[in-house]
Amino acid sequence: MKKVYGSATEALDGLLHDGMTIAAGGFGLCGIPELLIDALVESGVKDLTVASNNCGVDGFGLGKLLDTKQIKKMMSSYVGENAEFMRQYLSGELELEFNPQGTLAERMRAGGCGIPGFYTKTGVGTVIAEGKEHKDFDGETYILERGIFADLSIVKAWKADDTGNLVFRKTARNFNPPAAMCGKICVAEVEEIVERGSLDPDCIHLPGIYVHRLIEGEHEKRIEQRTVRKREEA
Repeated sequence: MKKVYGSATEALDGLLHDGMTIAAGGFGLCGIPELLIDALVESGVKDLTVASNNCGVDGFGLGKLLDTKQIKKMMSSYVGENAEFMRQYLSGELELEFNPQGTLAERMRAGGCGIPGFYTKTGVGTVIAEGKEHKDFDGETYILERGIFADLSIVKAWKADDTGNLVFRKTARNFNPPAAMCGKICVAEVEEIVERGSLDPDCIHLPGIYVHRLIEGEHEKRIEQRTVRKREEA
């Protein structure tokens, strides 16, 4: 089965429809599938529900989909770097489902493993728990969280072979593996596609069985927040 495509637009062809749910890898601007996000913007698909740790920044990453108002609902952990996100949420234009980071990652992983739900103590007694089933185990209260089953996963990796085996680089691994697992179809973008058999099996972070389509491309790799010390005077 062909997995390697010539561009992000080609790789998403036939997969998009209004109202779909998309799981996106990345943490801040680290390991985000920026080429696939650009292709989503160009497609014009709308009323999206997007599950991702955050929503990029103004004008970059998933923030581009906010600018075009293609996102209807975000399922996120952190939204503090995006003024447009704040504006749309406070004005009622954007729905938001807050998730603790560990809960969001586990919801994606659960969906990828076919697990419909799980109990966790995280969020008990807070707004996170409102409207969710509560259950006591051994004298402790837990809430039920549902697995995420997305229509499409978009992720970013460092290397891949043509069968879709993925290797992530350092912290760019972040949410990418669980996001990739929970989609009916997973499209990955990578910096380099290498010869089949050249990847050390012990170094593969996500097996190709989870990856259905693949592209290679150049990436910008922005720094989200740059903090430096003032230069000491000689």
